[in-house]
Amino acid sequence: MERQESRERKSQYWSEGELSKREEWPEVGELVVTTVNRIIQYGAYVRLDEYGKEGLLHISEISSSWVKNIRDHVREGQKVVLKVLRVDPERKHVDLSLRRVTKRERTEKTLSWKRSKKVESLLRGASKKMGIQPEEVYEKAGVLIEKGFGDIYDGLEKAAREGADALLELGVPADVATVLAEIAKEKIKIPMVKIRGTLNLTCTRPDGVLVIKNALLSAQKIERPHGAEISISVVAAPRYRIEVLAHNYKEAEALLKQAGEVALDSINEGGGQGSFTRG
Repeated sequence: MERQESRERKSQYWSEGELSKREEWPEVGELVVTTVNRIIQYGAYVRLDEYGKEGLLHISEISSSWVKNIRDHVREGQKVVLKVLRVDPERKHVDLSLRRVTKRERTEKTLSWKRSKKVESLLRGASKKMGIQPEEVYEKAGVLIEKGFGDIYDGLEKAAREGADALLELGVPADVATVLAEIAKEKIKIPMVKIRGTLNLTCTRPDGVLVIKNALLSAQKIERPHGAEISISVVAAPRYRIEVLAHNYKEAEALLKQAGEVALDSINEGGGQGSFTRG
């Protein structure tokens, strides 16, 4: 098991490099990213990108329905996610299937593949900038990041948002953490989500306008994670829109709820009244 995990980690991030010695074979049932090399009468020969080996996609495993023209389903040079059916290392033969791969499996595997290629690029960029081998970057930082986050990409994404401190707290050496954070900020586009809610605020006191203004400002100034944003605009008095931009929906929902509650507490303390609705 330890040997297998080590193989998966290293081959994932150095699929084209020296860390992957091309001595390993995929396991039956495994999803693999392949490149179609050539199409023949009874199927297609593909290259297993993560293993550097050739496999066969037989025509009977292309689709659940009758295949009249193989090129209607795959073409030379195309990247295809396939499922491993049989592996024979002695004959150096791998049988693969397209029809047994679900849409969800294809999407998840493709995303994982793209993330691993991005990680590989980032670690290689750091090695080049520091003048050391990629393997050294992986051993000094990759192993620790993977242990801390479960996935190196997630750790580098956090470093892109929060800087080197996100890596330093894992024990990554300062020089490596600094370089990786700089490269991550440059290369990783942080995904953001936007949600909104509506405040209804009224106050009949002489200073009611100021009370409402303070309520809105208090909502906008709540403490929030680095990179998250809260904006408030007038829809048509007494309705005000709160928009939250955050890194994920869980974070966004929490911020929106907090902002609404703070605004309502403030308006109530000022002698006014209000309500908050999501959306």
